[in-house]
Amino acid sequence: MNQEADQEQKSSSTLIRQVVEACADCDTCRFLMDESCLFFPELYRLYDREKQAGLPAAEKDLHRLADMCTLCGLCPCSDIRAGIIGAKIARVREKGLPLSARLLSDVETAGRWGCRFPGFFNTLFRVPGAAQTVKRMAGIARDRKLPGIPKENFFSWAARKGLNRNPGRQPKIAYFAGCTAAYLFPEVARAAVAVLEHNDIGVYVPPQRCCGMPTLLEGEKKRTDRRVKKNLKSLLDAAALGCDPVCSCPTCGFFMKVLLKEGAVYSDAYQKAVNAGTDEIRIPDSRPGKGGYTSLQKSMYGKILKDNPYFSGIDPLARIKLSEKISDTGQYMESLHQQGRLDPNPGRISGRMMYFAPCHQREQNIGSPYENLLALIPGLELSRVGGAMDCCGMGGSLGFKEGFHEKSIRLGRRLAEKIRAAAPEAIVTDCLSCRLQFRHLMPEIPVFHPLEILKKAYDKKEAKND
Repeated sequence: MNQEADQEQKSSSTLIRQVVEACADCDTCRFLMDESCLFFPELYRLYDREKQAGLPAAEKDLHRLADMCTLCGLCPCSDIRAGIIGAKIARVREKGLPLSARLLSDVETAGRWGCRFPGFFNTLFRVPGAAQTVKRMAGIARDRKLPGIPKENFFSWAARKGLNRNPGRQPKIAYFAGCTAAYLFPEVARAAVAVLEHNDIGVYVPPQRCCGMPTLLEGEKKRTDRRVKKNLKSLLDAAALGCDPVCSCPTCGFFMKVLLKEGAVYSDAYQKAVNAGTDEIRIPDSRPGKGGYTSLQKSMYGKILKDNPYFSGIDPLARIKLSEKISDTGQYMESLHQQGRLDPNPGRISGRMMYFAPCHQREQNIGSPYENLLALIPGLELSRVGGAMDCCGMGGSLGFKEGFHEKSIRLGRRLAEKIRAAAPEAIVTDCLSCRLQFRHLMPEIPVFHPLEILKKAYDKKEAKND
């Protein structure tokens, strides 16, 4: 029986129960994640109650527990994330996906329809009674603020500018915008294009679908797999034509660089590709400057070290290849700067801003490239807010959910208080989910993507030179 078939034999309750027992045996996250997470405090509350009462948690409690995980990536164990994903997938298999969850998680489809009739939807959202009806239908919390729909989405703009054609010059990138930038904040994606083109980088916007994170969060495996396969082909085809795949959304980057790759090196295809012996598992040595492989006995570790069963139906070599090739836009631009290929003299911007590095950016282990890039701007006072375990609490589309909204606000309030106490003129963050949360919690403080600030600085330089 293969891994995927083995997982399909287990119920959603069994899979989340396995997570509870594994975490209870360890106990590390009882204290590590007590203020930055909703999932672990609830897990330990359920576990402690079980021990005191001698009764196992009810199925509804286990399902509610799984719903509290946002896949932020801050917890230290990737197998725990895999277990939660598996439980959600099993629940969809058993009970189906509610219409409200399907609507909320399909950001791509919602964005496409919204951008077809932006005037209608924006008017609808401004009418209190109509807006509440829409929220009820989609399972959106009554108090959650809805973002406006732009007049033109990024993909339409890119096609109009000819960016859907592979540029014939080098260097060039294949830009993956992400649904939120494409359909809600196209000014961010346009800023990415402007900043890259200012630095003589050719930009190609290849065919692309939602990265898959929102549907994965709901356990909708089939739709996630379809979109992942199309993105893999499109981005790797572009790479074969000389484009460097680049994305400006840290959640898309985390999904494609971290989640999608998990376990792929344990697959039969990878082991065959690296010429592992019949009783050997070869694992690449990821330590800086090391290279090579660590060798383990398959007879001892083969039942433990396996490909992630929830992506095992997708070519593991393609997953690894994309993970190694794709860069965050800030990471890519910082590499240009280190090579002396980035314009290091943007125009002056006077102001005092705070930068928040979002969870999915931190978990890519790429440092803090945007802080380094923004430090090039004369006059800009930039300070960092938030520690290693701080989270805005939005959780993507989960923050809109009726049953999650208040928890999301509670989780993000601590970070918001730190920002308010510093009284910045603006907040800078590369995560657009954080942008939505900060706008909801602190509407008085404007929020920008780092690329918007860089574009403004370059625009000022060009205006001065004209």
